[in-house]
Amino acid sequence: MTHTPGNGRAEQAARITVKPWYRQLYVQVLVAIVIGVVLGWRWPDLATAMEPIGTTFITAMKMLIGPIVFLTIIGGIVGVADLKKVGRTGIKALTYFQVGTIAALLTGLVAINIFRLGDGVHADPSTLKTSGDASQYVSQGEHQHWWEFLTNIVPNSFFGPFVEGNILQVIFLAVVFGIAIKMVGKTGEPIIAAVGRLTEVVFKVLSFVMKAAPLGAFGAMSYAIGKFGLSTLTSLGSLILLFYATSALFVVVVLGGVLALYVRLNIFQLFRYFKEEFWLILGTSTAEPALPGLMRKLQFMGAERSTVGLVVPTGYSFNLDGAAIYLSLATLYIAQATDTSLSVGQQLGLLAVMLLTSKGAAGVAGGGFIALTATLSTVGSVPAAGIMLIFGIDKFMSECRALVNFFGNAVATLFVAKWENGLDVERARAVLSGKAGEPPLTTEAETEAEDVRPVAALPAPQTAEVPS
Repeated sequence: MTHTPGNGRAEQAARITVKPWYRQLYVQVLVAIVIGVVLGWRWPDLATAMEPIGTTFITAMKMLIGPIVFLTIIGGIVGVADLKKVGRTGIKALTYFQVGTIAALLTGLVAINIFRLGDGVHADPSTLKTSGDASQYVSQGEHQHWWEFLTNIVPNSFFGPFVEGNILQVIFLAVVFGIAIKMVGKTGEPIIAAVGRLTEVVFKVLSFVMKAAPLGAFGAMSYAIGKFGLSTLTSLGSLILLFYATSALFVVVVLGGVLALYVRLNIFQLFRYFKEEFWLILGTSTAEPALPGLMRKLQFMGAERSTVGLVVPTGYSFNLDGAAIYLSLATLYIAQATDTSLSVGQQLGLLAVMLLTSKGAAGVAGGGFIALTATLSTVGSVPAAGIMLIFGIDKFMSECRALVNFFGNAVATLFVAKWENGLDVERARAVLSGKAGEPPLTTEAETEAEDVRPVAALPAPQTAEVPS
């Protein structure tokens, strides 16, 4: 669906739904997080029983992520007139992803080398026993090699990646099918139309699931606090604090610098623009529920639909800045805590391995620990059992990882869109400053049924709408 003057869609884009503050999703999620924290603190047994509520919501989201990634990447490819542009955009995105990952890894390495929080722990690796989920992650990580990232990207069957939730393989299938559909010409036109219609249906299903986001955030936060307790936060509080501080510094200085110097946009305005997604990620500890909102809002800012459709889903597997910071911090902390001496050369070798292992477990449950164990097992100099030193606080670091990943992908998409001359920078500035109103939060049919008010009119971006 393309915006054209006079067809009513431009007027539709210039209106937003009026909702009371208590009906705003981010407000409801924030309240649910607070209630979950209080419940976990005061009644931990009851709070732990809330786990199924959070896991059911996250499972429902994961159910839709595969189809959303598959359809949006195909839509992005077939929406480009020249396949050469698809390849050019993909190469630019992957180049940015690798440079960003290296910057994140180096940020973590520098931070842990400066503060050296593991010194003085003197943990004996032979006494560290893995159990429960940690044992499973270690087992998976020990059998995962750095090169498996390249070989495992090709699935055994078409439906396997969707069933297993392997996003890397879904991306591979989407790229192959998107290029094939584009190359068959008129024969593929009915399929292109079907992809567009099916995308709308999937996003409509997603809108149903998102109504349960406050419940999901409540269940996840209640369980986390009730299971691990606030005391876990204080036992290794210095490491948690360093991770959060390092991540904040990376987002504000590195990502903010890229955004300001090249795209000419303000990172703090971007924070405000994505406030709904921020609270949703904080409550659920995963960036997946925020993917549709990220795509919709980037298009509303004036980024080309084809660029958003290619870069955002790919970035969810290839551009994991938060996971990269976590990997470097955790690896060096374990080395310091187990009195394992690593030279500068060995640390740079670890960085090279992490460039691949950080992507090898994307979209897999416990992916952070699997990637960490795979890194330690590949290098061999740091005991993999050392992950038990940080297993208890991993849950409280996952929110930060997801948030950094999210904003990293937002900046990456804006950067690549500007690089490809596919970003209306003036409109983006107007949207971030609040002069263009908020992006519509409902589909067109729902918007017509609710009260709306006019906002400052700006030319609608020449992109197709993404249903919320």
